[in-house]
Amino acid sequence: MQKRLESGWGMLLPGLLVLTLAMWDLTFSEWRVLLVAALLSTSGMLFHKRLRHFILLPSCVAFAGSLLMLMMSLGLFAGR
Repeated sequence: MQKRLESGWGMLLPGLLVLTLAMWDLTFSEWRVLLVAALLSTSGMLFHKRLRHFILLPSCVAFAGSLLMLMMSLGLFAGR
């Protein structure tokens, strides 16, 4: 049971972080910088022995952020 709950945190924490960032009304260029930083940190975490276990955190921030950017560009999410 504990292993199942641990993998859930890999999606819940980045999702909450992206929702918090969505409330700040970031511009597209600021979102792009955030997504690039998340993707670069994901690739850097691959080679670190301890951080390898938390690789889902930045990659899920990049995934959820890109979904939010897509929704904003289509007009499905207006922010505030």
